[in-house]
Amino acid sequence: MTVTATSTPPPAARKVSGGKGGRTRLSFPVVLLIIAGVLLALSAVRAITGAQDVTSAGQISAALAMAVPIGLAGLGGLWSERAGVVNIGLEGMMILGTFFGAWAGWQTNPWLGVLAGVVGGMLGGLLHAVATVTFGVDHIISGIAINILALGFTTYFAKLWFNSGEAATKGGSPKQSPPADDITSVTIPGLSDWLHSVEKHHWFFVSDLAGVLGGIVTNVSLLTIVAVVLFVVTFFVLWKTAFGLRLRSCGENPVAAESLGVNVYTYKYIAVIISGGMAGLGGAFLSLVTSHIYNEGQTGGRGYIGLAAMIFGNWRPGGLAMGAGLFGFADALQLRNGGESVHALLLLLVVALAGIAAWKLYRKSFVQGAVSAVVAAAILVWYLATDTVPTEFVSATPYVVTLLVLSLSAQRLRMPKADGMRYRKGQGK
Repeated sequence: MTVTATSTPPPAARKVSGGKGGRTRLSFPVVLLIIAGVLLALSAVRAITGAQDVTSAGQISAALAMAVPIGLAGLGGLWSERAGVVNIGLEGMMILGTFFGAWAGWQTNPWLGVLAGVVGGMLGGLLHAVATVTFGVDHIISGIAINILALGFTTYFAKLWFNSGEAATKGGSPKQSPPADDITSVTIPGLSDWLHSVEKHHWFFVSDLAGVLGGIVTNVSLLTIVAVVLFVVTFFVLWKTAFGLRLRSCGENPVAAESLGVNVYTYKYIAVIISGGMAGLGGAFLSLVTSHIYNEGQTGGRGYIGLAAMIFGNWRPGGLAMGAGLFGFADALQLRNGGESVHALLLLLVVALAGIAAWKLYRKSFVQGAVSAVVAAAILVWYLATDTVPTEFVSATPYVVTLLVLSLSAQRLRMPKADGMRYRKGQGK
C-alpha cells in the first residue's frame, strides 16, 4: 500500500493551544483541594436530594472498576502521543486485548490471559507503528483501519474458536467465550468494616469520605493495583529519566532530536508498541475482571473515552487519572440505580455551569457565559420538573460527560507540538 503525503512543516511553526503559551501544572496540595471540593459538592448533593448511592462504597468500587480500563487506554494514548503518534486505534487494541485475554484465560489461568491480552494489544500497536512511522500513513486513517480490522478479526475467530468443541460445552458461543477464573481481590480487614459502619450513619462529608475510602479498600482486584503502579511508573520513566526525555523530544521536535543523535523511529516504535500493550491490558481487564468472559462489543467505546481522558488530563498521567476517575464514575452510575443518581447530579451540574457562566461573564466572554447560563437554566427546569432521568439518557451518561468535559477544558490544553505530524528520517539535514 502506497500513501503519498506532503512533508509537514517544522513543528516550531505549529501554534500551541491553551493559555499563555504553557500548560498549568497542578501541585499535589492543589489536587487534594480539588478532590476535597468535589467530595464536598457530592456530599451536599446527597444531603439535598437523598440519593445515598452517589458516594456509597459500592458506587466508588464500581467507579474504580470502570475507570481502570479507561485509564489504561488513556495511558496507552499518552505514551504514543508523547512520541508524536496519534493513536485513535486504542479501541481496536482494547478489542484485541479482550479477545486474547479471554481466550488464554479460560484455557490456562487468568494471569496468562492478562499477558495474552497485553501481547494482542502490542501486535495492534506494532501494526500502527509500521503504518504511521515507517510508511507515513495518516495517523487517523491507520487508527480507524486498526479498529475495523480488530473488530472483524475477533468476530471471525470468536465464531471459529468459541462455538465448537470444549469451548462450546463450557459456555462459549459465536459472541462470547467460556468464563475464566477470577483474579484475586484484596480487602483491608478491619478498616473496610469500620468505614462501612461510619458510612451507614449518613453524616455530612464524614460518611461520604468513609464511603469513598471504603470503596478503595474493599474487594480491589490485584490488576487494579497493577494499573495504579503503571501510572506511577509512566510518570517516572517519561519525566524523570533520559529515556523519557528522548521519547518526549520525538513528540515535541523530532528534527532537533535527530540532530542530537536520537533514533526517532526507534523511540516512536517503542512508544506505540507500549501504547498498544497498555490498551490491550485495559481490554484484558474488561474480559477477566469486569465480566470474566469475552463478549462481542464489550469495550463500548472505552478506547475513545480513554483518549478523551488523556486529552482532558493535558497529556500527563495525573490529569489522565483524574479524567479516568470522572468517566468511570459516570459509567458506574448507569449500572447502579442510575436514574435517581443521575437526576441528583443534575443539580451539581447546574451549580457548575452557573459558576462557569459567572466566570466567563467576568472575563468578558459574553457569548460563552450566556450559553452556559442558558444551559444551566434549562437543566434546572429539567431537575425541578422531574423525579428521575429516562433510562436512555442514563445509558448515555458517560458519553455526555465526555463531550461536556472536553468542551469545558479545551482552552487550557497543550498537546505535544509534533503530535500527529508525518516525520521522515533525515528530514532535518
